Amino acid sequence: MSVIRAALVPIILAVALSGCGMLSEDYDQTEGWTASEIYNKAAREMDGANYERAIDLYRKLETRYPFGRYAMQGQLDVAYAYYKSDQPEEAIAAADRFIKLYPQNPYVDYAYYLKGIVNYNRSVGFIDRFIPADASQRDPGSALDAFQDFSELVQRFPDSKYAEDARQRMLYLRNNLARNEVNVARYYMRRGAYIAAANRAQYVIERFQRTPAVEDALEVMIDAYEALGKEQLAADARRVLVMNREAGRFIDDEPRPDDVSLGRKIWEYLQLDEN
Repeated sequence: MSVIRAALVPIILAVALSGCGMLSEDYDQTEGWTASEIYNKAAREMDGANYERAIDLYRKLETRYPFGRYAMQGQLDVAYAYYKSDQPEEAIAAADRFIKLYPQNPYVDYAYYLKGIVNYNRSVGFIDRFIPADASQRDPGSALDAFQDFSELVQRFPDSKYAEDARQRMLYLRNNLARNEVNVARYYMRRGAYIAAANRAQYVIERFQRTPAVEDALEVMIDAYEALGKEQLAADARRVLVMNREAGRFIDDEPRPDDVSLGRKIWEYLQLDEN
């Protein structure tokens, strides 16, 4: 027994010393730092794309110095860090927290915009970054959220520097939402649910005017009415389709807006310093 105990002593000491070393290292890095020191270190980590480390530092900043300009800007920066580290739920929660705490902040428009960008990229999907696909085939939940986020930004801050980009993304999202409804209508057609298909197509025509999906919706409506034996209704829809085609009233799809830089270093906006 004494032999075993003697053998275990070096191992226990090594583990204990290792733990103390880790605690000591963490202590040396952040314990006793001022708010500006923690913030600037987090900023450097962000600049080096070390987002997880930046997030950890922003958390320490918020815990130790919950008030003041560094904490305020840090709460906005950490939302961006979560976004860049592919943690969308945390990014949205951080942006919402900033909006709630600082509704009058001159950069609160950025928080709304960031929420929209997070949901927009979720609607696009990871695979589509490498293999383009039809965005209208996916669950529209994130697209609806992104549209709402951008809409709120545009309504609250029409002169924001993010407003124009938000409007372009809203056009793209609206077109995809309309196409999603057409896809549902076509699904109903394949299932033989012709009344449901016609109603869905009618919904697109009424709700999503001035989108490319209207042309497809009219085609679905014609097929549905013909399948139902509603020849007059089918003829009316066909007349509307032909008239608008000849007049060139159907519009093309909006190209997907390119990803924009949200600011290599958001903290530069406030130009925080030691004074």
